[in-house]
Amino acid sequence: MNSREEKLAAIGRLLDIMDELRVKCPWDREQTMLSLRNATIEECFELMDAIVEGDPLYIKKELGDLLLHIVFYARIAQEEGRFDIGDVATALCEKLIYRHPHVYGEAVAADAGRVVQNWEVLKQKEKDGNKTILAGVPKGMPALPKACRIQQKAATVGFDWHERQEVWAKVREETEEIQAEIEGADADRLEAEFGDLLFSVVNAARLYGVNPDLALERTNRKFMARFGYMEHKAKEKGVSLQDFPADEMERYWNEAKTKHLNDETL
Repeated sequence: MNSREEKLAAIGRLLDIMDELRVKCPWDREQTMLSLRNATIEECFELMDAIVEGDPLYIKKELGDLLLHIVFYARIAQEEGRFDIGDVATALCEKLIYRHPHVYGEAVAADAGRVVQNWEVLKQKEKDGNKTILAGVPKGMPALPKACRIQQKAATVGFDWHERQEVWAKVREETEEIQAEIEGADADRLEAEFGDLLFSVVNAARLYGVNPDLALERTNRKFMARFGYMEHKAKEKGVSLQDFPADEMERYWNEAKTKHLNDETL
């Protein structure tokens, strides 16, 4: 591990390199905040993949890629006379100190739940903070983690089930409403009811301490592994999976489940 001085030196070197690239590299010189936006989103997803994989070298690489984007945005803003990386760090430090009065002030927070509640209250008191409880949920956030974040924020003000098992009645209710809409054959209403069901299932996962996004990604990987096993077996027989009989597909699917029951990375 690097010493504090070495860490500061490494960050300083990164800033120097960014300054030089911005001047000497035609591609880097042409970039704007908007042109970098999609690449930044991609880097965030790649970091999430690395975290799920759990490979330290992979995580380190993706953290570096994301850090590059942060430094890049700050450099562009500096050129425009708006702010620089020092302003970014200073604003962050001030926000962290303000939102942790139980560490830097006289407030008391006995557990993590209370910390989150205090955090949301303080955000609404800030000059440029969120004016409503749900205002801080990004509009462009993917729907599944967005649903969980909405529910988490609502729960900070007590809008939640008194007992977590009560959520299952809601899940059953939404399932029944879907079945009713299937019979009605109204595509728009059916879509709305599926959304309600998914929202209630996400809520159930949250209440039982499960990250629904990670849970679904785990199932995605498991499905891909088992599906890949079927494709491999079809290739061994010299045929495409499209030409595989349904009973053969089922046999190899069950075989994949038996051989790799707990392997989501096959």
